[in-house]
Amino acid sequence: MTTGRPLQGPFADPIRKHLETARRQISQGQLKQAAQTLNQAQRILPGDARLFMLAALMAEKSGNQAGAFDAMRRCLNVAPNWGPGLLESALLHARHDQFPQAIELAEKVAKLEPHNIQVLAGVIDVAHRAGHTEMAVRHLRRGLELVPGDMELRRMLAQDLSALGQHEEALTLWNDLVAENPGNQYALEGRLQALTAANQINSPQAQEDAAALLALQPDNPIYAYQHQLTQGQTPDQQPIEISRDLFDGMAEGYDLHMVGQLGYHLPRLVAEKITQRHPQKDINVLDLGCGTGLLGVYLGRLNGHLIGVDVAHKMIEQAARHQVYDRFHMVNLHDALQATPDGLYHVLTALDVFIYAGDLTAALPNAQRILLPGGVLYFSCEIAPEDGPDLILQANGRYAHKRSHIEALCAQAGLETTVEELILRQEAGQPVSGLLVTAYKPEAGTDQT
Repeated sequence: MTTGRPLQGPFADPIRKHLETARRQISQGQLKQAAQTLNQAQRILPGDARLFMLAALMAEKSGNQAGAFDAMRRCLNVAPNWGPGLLESALLHARHDQFPQAIELAEKVAKLEPHNIQVLAGVIDVAHRAGHTEMAVRHLRRGLELVPGDMELRRMLAQDLSALGQHEEALTLWNDLVAENPGNQYALEGRLQALTAANQINSPQAQEDAAALLALQPDNPIYAYQHQLTQGQTPDQQPIEISRDLFDGMAEGYDLHMVGQLGYHLPRLVAEKITQRHPQKDINVLDLGCGTGLLGVYLGRLNGHLIGVDVAHKMIEQAARHQVYDRFHMVNLHDALQATPDGLYHVLTALDVFIYAGDLTAALPNAQRILLPGGVLYFSCEIAPEDGPDLILQANGRYAHKRSHIEALCAQAGLETTVEELILRQEAGQPVSGLLVTAYKPEAGTDQT
């Protein structure tokens, strides 16, 4: 039985070139050719752990998740302490949201090969995928012992320390990085983000960094937005580039994280309301900010059309897998509403999306316009205090709206409302309070006076 480790000597590993070829073929999606290459290697050196590892990667690439895990189990049965096999197995589990197993395997390989930089990078990747920031910080510190001063490791460590609320150390790291590279865009961005996380967005340093970034790229909408924030202003809208990057990065694990860990149940609740109102499902629905398609999952197929709108391509990819949406538009919801003709939809939904959209002065009249008479708009907001501004931008980057302001905007748009106060989800172990608004467009001929 082989350990899976390459043998020594120039001719001692008779399948090395086969393995290199197969790995390249897998990465390029040439799965049929990769299978043939692995079969050739199998005839030369049967039972080698590397064959099972590559077979697992090939199965995963083809969409055969069960086959991937089976092949990876066989790899580890053959070579239980082989570093590359353990690392690839940990990454496989992490890519499929099996985080406890991923973390256990990653920690094992880290102990077996504590000085291997490639292993270290994989372990940090697993920690980040699993949302285990403390684990990532621990291994990043270990990495800086191995490679003192490494810029990328320090950047990642600074970002993770900010996420853990360890702002002083995070800012010290960013200060050093900026001092070493005074005009470096990424270092300035990192320090500005760290200052924002530390609630120092209006500090002189934040203002200086925002101005420097805007000078580097005057047309960058994110830099313009951040510059407004440092000046104490509340921008009307968040640039779509922020939401797109955020949600593209979390698309794969979004459902598990939001529903399983944060208790996000608005799509199920609203789907139930829609089905109660339209039991035959003979309706057209526009799902604004559809994300991974959770509303569609709970609604199921309609006898009309279900259209999804989102700014994040990877979120739309996830939503398309459910095969309940008729089509998608990758566009900002404000633009989607403005471009949609009158009277097309029985139902509009905007769940957990107005918290990024900001000012709703134009959005609500447009929603009323594209609803059919008797149609309904369901949307959620986070609650701003009644004794403050109508619209506030919170430290977490999300907008909150005052209930009285929302009710006034709906009335001005010709929408009749019922408003429920409820817990939208959990965040950092604390409930997030919000509103679920059901806004009705009166039937044709109804007196609205």
